[in-house]
Parts: sequence; structure tokens; C-alpha cells
Amino acid sequence: MTNAHQDTSEASAKTVVLSIDAMGGDKGPAAVVAGLSLFLKQEPSARALVFGRQEELTPLIIKTGLATRIEVRHADDVVKMTDKPSQILRSGKNTSMWLAIDAVREGQADVVVSCGNTGALMAMSMLRLRKAEGVSRPAIACLWPSFNKNGFNVVLDVGADIRADQDDLLTYALMGASYARNGMGLDRPRVGLLNVGVEEHKGRAELKVAHEMIHSVADKGEFDYIGFVEGGDIPSKKVDVIVTDGFTGNVALKTGEGTANLISGVLRESFKATIFSKIAALFALGTLNRMRKRVDPRRVNGGVFLGLNKTVVKSHGSADATGVSAAIALAHRLAKAGFSDRLAARVASAAALAQDTVSNGNASQASDS
Repeated sequence: MTNAHQDTSEASAKTVVLSIDAMGGDKGPAAVVAGLSLFLKQEPSARALVFGRQEELTPLIIKTGLATRIEVRHADDVVKMTDKPSQILRSGKNTSMWLAIDAVREGQADVVVSCGNTGALMAMSMLRLRKAEGVSRPAIACLWPSFNKNGFNVVLDVGADIRADQDDLLTYALMGASYARNGMGLDRPRVGLLNVGVEEHKGRAELKVAHEMIHSVADKGEFDYIGFVEGGDIPSKKVDVIVTDGFTGNVALKTGEGTANLISGVLRESFKATIFSKIAALFALGTLNRMRKRVDPRRVNGGVFLGLNKTVVKSHGSADATGVSAAIALAHRLAKAGFSDRLAARVASAAALAQDTVSNGNASQASDS
């Protein structure tokens, strides 16, 4: 039996233990437990450690009928959405978020899922889980509705760090390709670098350098680099992974969400405008439901923190049971595939190759001069 077959069989046999911060979401622990229940009923081999106030969680879990597969671990404190990351790092050791992360750090669980404060979750995760070798700045990757066959593209960074130089953008490309491979089943993802135009002379200096670096490691990283892409390409079918800095990515994400809400609101108003439009809405109901299902953000809820030694999935703070279940399913799929180890190995090896390429290029330029 080959090593590849061994890896596959071992992954399929692995029992994944999920570490869940149940207290951080806008809808409270009820939505988190309901989402966990939805997932566990679909995945009978998984187990969960749930962190939060025991007096609130225990009755909710008993109602699910899954108490034998869910262990409640008490946490006195909760990270609030308004808490500053710097404050939480000093005083958050008894919070459900901190304890959920520590369970993964100590090997008691495989992956963390939280609906809580994004900044605090990233700060705690970096402190307790540490960055993977070769990663200067971790990134948050999200799935964006697209015209691709699987329905989504990967975009990173969408807000972990507003800064990113050429080395960071290279690392993002490697991590994004690994995520697309393990999280979306794409054997050879297509990677694009977001810019103000597709022409090679456009963009900031670091983008041009990153363009060359990403191109140089594409074969080693087992992805196809298609070059610069524009904002309009984010939902297109010409690319699978879009790489950018956290400031640009976060603005694009929030703009996309706002535009989707605008279109949805305009459609509702238009269909309610007259008796004829209401009749038309009845005929179009099936089509509208299919469209809503395709772009429903709850189906792909879960931003993945890439670049840490373990996998952390950030669910949207306002997620309902369906959204939480989707985030947990994503976390389970990545943990089952051994994603964090595979990503760390690929980033370390390909980043070293890129550095050698840059060094050789500098040496060649020096000798020519």
C-alpha cells in the first residue's frame, strides 16, 4: 500500500474532536448548540468539547439527545464583541474562547470553532497556537459565491492584518491554494493576485514583486498562477483563489455583502409594488428560491484562520443554527484531512524555494552589473 493510500485511509478513520466556544455569538449558546446538533446528526463519528457556562449549556445539550458525544467544560467568563484584543490577552484566561483554543493546543481536540470577537480570537490563537514556520502574518480566508462549478471562490486575506508585503502575499497564495485543495477538493487550484488591472506594469511595487514570486513557486505549490485579476473577477470562473491584503479584502467582502443586501431589498420592493408584480413573483418563486439557496451566506459560513499551527474557524457572530452547522462542518472537513499539517509543510517548502529564487535572481543581477 502506498503512503498516499495510507494517508487517505488514516484520515477517513480518524475521529475528529471539535472544540467549540459556545458563548461568543450574537444569538447566544442556544444557536451554537443547535448548529452543533445539526452537524453531529449528519456526522456520527465526530465528538465535541463545548466551552461556556455549564448551567446554560447542560440543559440545551440534554435536549439534543447527543449528550454522550458532547462534553461540557465550564468557563466563567465570556469574550464580548466590544472587548479589545489587548485587554483579553491580559485577562481572558478563564473565557470560553481561551479554553477552547487551549484544548486544541494541548491535543485534546483537533480544531477550534467560535462565533466570537474576531480580533480577540486571532490574537488568542496566535498567542496560544503560534504561527506556522514561514508565516509572518496569518490570514483569514472566506468563500465567495462565484460562477465556478462548486459555486465558490477562496478570498484571502479578508481582515486578519491590513498590511501585507510581497512575502506575505506569496504565503497567502500558498495557503489559499492548500485550503482550496483540502477544503474544496480542487486538485490544482487557479490562483490570482488582486490588482487595479491585469497589465503587468500596473499596481504597487510589492504587487509586482509578489507577482514574480508567486509565479516562481506555482509548480512547487501545485497550483496554476493566472497572474493579476481585478475586482470583477472575484466571483468569476477564471480563478479559484484570490490573493490580496487584509484591508482590500475586508473592504471587498463588506462591499459584496452590502451589494447583495441592496439587490435583495430592491427585488422585494419591486415584487410588492403592484398586483401584477406580486403575481409575477409567484411564478418566479422557484427561480428566486434557487438563487437564494446558491448565494445563502449561511451555507459557507466560516472564515478559516490560515498560517497557525492548528486550524481555527471563525463563524459569523450573527450566525443561526444553519450557519453554525456549516462552520462546524467546514472545521470537521479540514481536521479530517489533516489540513494544518499539510499547509505548514507546503508553506515551509515552497517559501524556501521562493527565497532561493529571489536570492539567485539578485545574484544574477549583481554579476551582470
